[in-house]
Formats: sequence, structure tokens, C-alpha cells
Amino acid sequence: MAETKNEKLHIRLHVYDEDIDVTVERSEEEYYRAAAKLITDRYNVYAQIYKGRKSDHVIALMTLIDIALQHQKERSRNDVEPFEKILTRLTADIDEVLGDKRSK
Repeated sequence: MAETKNEKLHIRLHVYDEDIDVTVERSEEEYYRAAAKLITDRYNVYAQIYKGRKSDHVIALMTLIDIALQHQKERSRNDVEPFEKILTRLTADIDEVLGDKRSK
């Protein structure tokens, strides 16, 4: 089963107006397809607004910035370090209180 999970798979992704051949881990195929769809959808939004006024290159960069911004925002929302610090402090406080009661 582990061999199947790590098996390489050759797929063709359609990204905006290009077909791209890639080799991916079978277990990651759905992520690649979702990523291609996200890029295409976001590019289409910018192309609809700016086609003819901005170059394809600038539209592609705007798309990349949009997706990277979404990624950075999600990453900051998933930062658990502040919670770990609070839990460590609370655990220490609880241990201190329980330790005082145990010694009485």
C-alpha cells in the first residue's frame, strides 16, 4: 500500500491557456489539479478586468501575488506558537498550584 501511495503519476494540467505535463506523487494529484484550477480561476478574474490594459506577464504576476497573499494570511491564522506559549504558562501555573496543595 505504501508503494502505491508514493507512486509517480504523469498528468497534464490545464492552467489558463496552457497545458503543462508534470510528474507527481499519486497521493498529491488532487492538490496539483486544485492548484491548477485556482490559478486558472484567479488569472481569469484579472484577465477579465485588465486584458488589453496590462500585459499577460503583469496579469500573471498579479495572480501570483493574490494567491501568495491568500497563502500568507492562511499561514498566519494557523500559527500555533502563541497558543503553545499560553498553554505552557497555564500548565506551569496549574502545576504550581497543584504542587502547593499536594505538599500541604
